[in-house]
Amino acid sequence: MGNTQLNPEPRVLDSEQIETELPYKVVLYNDDWHTFDEVINQIIKAVHCSIQQARKYTFEVHLKGMAVVYYGDMASCLKVSSVLEEIALHTQILG
Repeated sequence: MGNTQLNPEPRVLDSEQIETELPYKVVLYNDDWHTFDEVINQIIKAVHCSIQQARKYTFEVHLKGMAVVYYGDMASCLKVSSVLEEIALHTQILG
């Protein structure tokens, strides 16, 4: 996997860094069958963030219908997406 690791907390990046360093993102979509706790726990498992950050992502998904939960290279995004989809959450990787 090289030097790419999942960060314990999201990094604050400007738009130029996102375009050059982290060309892909994982989008998580809302659904009507998972509980907040299920989604929070799966986000923590997938992106190794704090419970507070996972709650923020989950609430954003609930309110807006979707949220970007991870930025990274394609291999890392595929791993994050597959962990989220273990419980049948709907994700998409965008570049």
